[in-house]
Amino acid sequence: MAKSPGFWNLPNILTVIRIACVPVMVVLLWDEPSIVESQLAFWLFIGAMITDIIDGYLARKWGLVSPIGAYLDPMADKLMVTTVLVMMVPLGWVPAWLCALLLGREIAITGLRGIASQEGITISASSLGKAKTAYQSTALGFILWRIPTLDIDTWSAGIVLLYIATAISVVSAVQYFAAFVRASTRI
Repeated sequence: MAKSPGFWNLPNILTVIRIACVPVMVVLLWDEPSIVESQLAFWLFIGAMITDIIDGYLARKWGLVSPIGAYLDPMADKLMVTTVLVMMVPLGWVPAWLCALLLGREIAITGLRGIASQEGITISASSLGKAKTAYQSTALGFILWRIPTLDIDTWSAGIVLLYIATAISVVSAVQYFAAFVRASTRI
């Protein structure tokens, strides 16, 4: 039996740092953030998304993939993205219904994966699920980028991308549920 890597390796440390950044994001986006706070939130979010790519790559390359890392990595992503979405609603940056739909999808898929795991079924991330993440992260980055002196409407571009991410999100949720039904009927 192969020994699992210890907890404190670079990929897991990057993931823990991402989780630790979530409360910082809440503070930065609390109650009408200034341009400086918005920019700090933007760069923190971009940094979190970059470390998400790096930690997974390093874990696979260095043979440091572990059950705790496999659990914490997607949790860190969901915490960061959902926190940013929720914080944007009272600011009027994202419609509440859109946030609710995206959060509902995340909760449903997380629950589905938990049930699947109990039944010995693995539901891997689909290409649509990965596309949803890419569109959603890019959209939130555009919405966070708020420098009025540049006279660039990144908010509108971000909202369009978020609508695309939401459509992909719904379709990918249907895919995940269909994959679960197919796999569970084979058991």
